[in-house]
Amino acid sequence: MCPRSGTRQDRPRGSSVDGVHPIEHLRYVARAGGADPAALARETAIALGSLRADPSNLVVASRRMIERHPDAGQMWWLCAHLLVADDPSSLAWDLADRLADDAVADALALALPEGATVVTVGDPATIGSALVDRADLRVWCADAEHRASDLLRRLDRAEIEAEPLPSDALARAVSVADGVLIEAAAASPRRVLAGLGSQVLAATAHAAGTPVWLVAPTGTRLPTQYVDEVARRAVPDAGWEATLDDVSVDLIDTVVTAAGTSTNVAVALRPDCPFAPELLRTGIV
Repeated sequence: MCPRSGTRQDRPRGSSVDGVHPIEHLRYVARAGGADPAALARETAIALGSLRADPSNLVVASRRMIERHPDAGQMWWLCAHLLVADDPSSLAWDLADRLADDAVADALALALPEGATVVTVGDPATIGSALVDRADLRVWCADAEHRASDLLRRLDRAEIEAEPLPSDALARAVSVADGVLIEAAAASPRRVLAGLGSQVLAATAHAAGTPVWLVAPTGTRLPTQYVDEVARRAVPDAGWEATLDDVSVDLIDTVVTAAGTSTNVAVALRPDCPFAPELLRTGIV
C-alpha cells in the first residue's frame, strides 16, 4: 500500500524511514483509499513509531487517522493501544509486527474441514490468505462491490478450485455448502460489522442450517463503544452509502481468532484492546 515499509530501529524523534519523514508517511496513509485495513494500521504504526510524538500530538494524529479511515477496525485498535501506553513509540513497532504476522489466517486454514466447500463474499484479505493454503477446498465467491474477481484471481493463481457465485444461485449454493465464511471489520460481543454482502450471506446460511464462521483478524475485536461508532459512520440509517454490513451476532456459529476456533461467540469476541475515550471525542484537543 505504502511506497515502502519501515523496520524497527532505535531512531531519534522525528527521524525518517527510508528517506520519508514520518509526518509525510502519515499523510500518505491518511489519503490512501480502498487499501486493506490491516495494512493501513500497520503503516500508521510504523509512522507513529518513528515520529515519537508527545501525548497531545499523538491524540491529534490518532483522531485524524480515525476520521480518514472510520471503518478500519484495526486503526481503532492501534490508536486505542497507543493512547494508553506508557511508551507508545516502542509499542507501535510491536503492534505493527502483530498486524504483519497475523496468525488468524493460519488458524482458519488449519480449522477448515478437509475437502470442504465454502462460500465467501467480496475479497476478504484474511480469508483469502487462508484459502490459498488449502488446495483441497472448493470455494464459491459471491460478489460485493465488484471485488469477488480479485479473490477469484488470487485463488486461481494458487490453483484453488474457485467459482463465481451468481446472486440467483446464492441460496442453493449456501444450502449445499459445508460452511460460510465472513470477515469482521469491527466486532464486539454485542455487534459485528463486516464487508458488504455479509449480512445477506449469513442470514441465508442461517436459514439453510449451514454453519456461519466469522473470521476476526487481529485488530478487529473492539470495545462495544468503538463498534457502535464505526457503525454510526459506516452504516448510515438512510441512503445507500454504507461501507459495511451490520451482521446480527445471532447468525454466527463459530468465531476464528489467532487463538483458534470457538463456538462461544460472546467470549471469542471480547475486545483485544483497551478503551481510550479520547478517540470518541471530536476536535483537536
